[in-house]
Amino acid sequence: MKLLLIEDERTIAEALHRELVDIGHEVELCHDGEQGLACAQAGSHHLIVLDIMLPGMDGWDVLERLRGAKSTPVLLLSARDRVEDKVRGLGAGADDYLAKPFAFPELLARCEALARRARRSDDVLQVADLSLDPLERRVCRAGRRVALSQKEYSLLLLLMRHRGEVLTRAMIASAVWGIGFDTDTNTVDVAIRRLRVKMDEGHGTTLVHTVRGVGYCLDLRT
Repeated sequence: MKLLLIEDERTIAEALHRELVDIGHEVELCHDGEQGLACAQAGSHHLIVLDIMLPGMDGWDVLERLRGAKSTPVLLLSARDRVEDKVRGLGAGADDYLAKPFAFPELLARCEALARRARRSDDVLQVADLSLDPLERRVCRAGRRVALSQKEYSLLLLLMRHRGEVLTRAMIASAVWGIGFDTDTNTVDVAIRRLRVKMDEGHGTTLVHTVRGVGYCLDLRT
């Protein structure tokens, strides 16, 4: 799932960003209303998580201007839990309203529910008989569900989003583990081997390919 998070409280924003990225979601982070509105208008997101109390342009103004141009689902965050505030938010075009403080599992459940309602047919990534649904975090090969760890899922998502492109070990290490690539470590190679076992063994077609001396690529090759 691709989310836009607009939140000015750095501690909350960074914690949410870390939690969401760790479970395989793609998150764009903004800390004020004007920047958030610009990102929302320019980008293609499954969901926008919008705090109401923002510096400069507040969440109400962002929502009003956004609703004139986009129908992306919006989850409002607020420290105020009054019924009047919830009614105002939903009446202004928000799809859900969550009061602070909140538990991360509840936020995640609400985000996934909103994204499911607004899902597009092109959200599912497909290469041959391998499919990956970013909203459901579901991976299937030849119609059978494939169980992956969080890092394996993130690795496969990266490869599928860059289908046909050769990704270097450094690119993979940075995108999946958030680390610089050290030639003395085999973290990427080990993860690729494990992914191959789950993706390709028992199937007639190999999808995960090694490009010697460069990196890895996911594609259908005949």
